[in-house]
Amino acid sequence: MKFTVVTVSFNSGTKLTETIKNVLKQDFADFEILVKDGGSKDDSLSFLKEYLGNEGFREGTPGVYEKQSSGCRVRIVSEKDTGIYDAMNTAVKLAGGEYISFMNCGDFFASEDVLTNAAAVMEKTGNKEIYYGDAYFRRVGNVIHMPKEITPSVCYRHIPNHQSCFFKRELWRHKQLNPKYRIRADYEFFLYQYFENKVRPVYLGITVCDYEGGGYSETKENKKRDAYEHHVITEKYMTKAQLRKEKAFRVVTLQPVRKWIAQDSPFSGVYDKVKKSIYR
Repeated sequence: MKFTVVTVSFNSGTKLTETIKNVLKQDFADFEILVKDGGSKDDSLSFLKEYLGNEGFREGTPGVYEKQSSGCRVRIVSEKDTGIYDAMNTAVKLAGGEYISFMNCGDFFASEDVLTNAAAVMEKTGNKEIYYGDAYFRRVGNVIHMPKEITPSVCYRHIPNHQSCFFKRELWRHKQLNPKYRIRADYEFFLYQYFENKVRPVYLGITVCDYEGGGYSETKENKKRDAYEHHVITEKYMTKAQLRKEKAFRVVTLQPVRKWIAQDSPFSGVYDKVKKSIYR
């Protein structure tokens, strides 16, 4: 199996069903959906199961819903976990796909041919460890374009969000998402793969996800924790020379202002066009 699309959920209401509905529209045949629920007490799982039943899915093996006419499979695992990163690690252990895509509740694939296009690039480039693309940020109504190459500077400033990445499942054999990082465990995982495991992610050249935004890491009360974890992780993996360069660049280029323009201001579209022209 080529892909496992993982959706982690906890009391997500109708957002869980909305995300699964979107994923099921993919025109690529060789994938499964794995829902890792943290023991929700709301009706999110009931909504999802009702939707699957209406779409012709039937439960064979407990927790596994299949549609015979299409071969689609949705697996639902509901058990307590310690949080999103613990849930993601558990899901990878249960996954059957060669590549893992994490699509959070409320997030979508940007088009119905994302998996088809990603698989084509993977086959052409020899099935590397990590692939990434661009992300549409729904909150600002703009696609955030990524550079064609991941460099130490990109690692420091802004890596692709995990919804726009595909990770080879075997990467979890020696390294998992570390839940001690409450906000940036995915960031720490990415930097480990780049600096320690010498993985060089491959750019897909497509918009992968439609990202809802406004999540846990973006709330005001967690911004200090986010900055602290960024500091700890970059100190762990980057050299002092690399860090000096990036800190100086932040000061000279007014990084806080640039971040506001890119993600929160009405000028985000213009900013991204300029950034895209530089990347290309």
